[in-house]
Amino acid sequence: VVEFAPEVVSFHFGLPERGLLERVKATSAKILCSATSVDEARWLEREGCDAIIAQGAEAGGHRGMFLSEDISTQPGTMALLPQVVDAVQVPVIAAGGIADARGIVAAFALGAAAVQIGTAYLFCPEATIGPAHRTALASAKDNGTALTNVFTGRPARSLVNRLVREVGPMSELAPEFPLAAGAVAPLRLKAEAAGSGDFTPLWSGQAASLGRAVPAGELTKQLAEETLARLQHLRPQALR
Repeated sequence: VVEFAPEVVSFHFGLPERGLLERVKATSAKILCSATSVDEARWLEREGCDAIIAQGAEAGGHRGMFLSEDISTQPGTMALLPQVVDAVQVPVIAAGGIADARGIVAAFALGAAAVQIGTAYLFCPEATIGPAHRTALASAKDNGTALTNVFTGRPARSLVNRLVREVGPMSELAPEFPLAAGAVAPLRLKAEAAGSGDFTPLWSGQAASLGRAVPAGELTKQLAEETLARLQHLRPQALR
């Protein structure tokens, strides 16, 4: 990071130890990090984060939680976001279950300075996910994901497949993060070679069915245009 000096550095699972963090800050990079609770957001602000990503339970992939390991208490995006906005002074970025203009507008209404979108971009041709993952996303449903630790040893939201059903979703037998990934690797490689995603981590948020298979640049433009149109439509109604 110090060598390439990016303008923004975003962390997950909390922040690195202070010495390393100070080295990153010395490059003048803006520091972002995920928070899954108000307590985590306040902690990150005290540690000098320039903006906080409020990650709701709907989000695909790994939970960013670092002050707790209890996934049963993680709030959803729409509940978490306004509480984090009220608790900190730095900008808050909404993440989790946002895949179209409606979600973006809702996040702005709740105080977000920006949104972070993940799963919707996995449909884009530029995404480097495998064929099994892409096929699974194409038929994703609102109730088709689960929080599971069987792929990496740490809770993450994935589309439900054979490994999640038969070993998880959460298993006390899963090796600690990131060792579980190595334990699953032989099964994953064998299955993927046969065209199966039974043992592949199929990361996905709960709003995957709203995704569209268009190039990433085009998707970004569409989301921006559709969001501005909705905001313009709502403004006259709010004034009446």
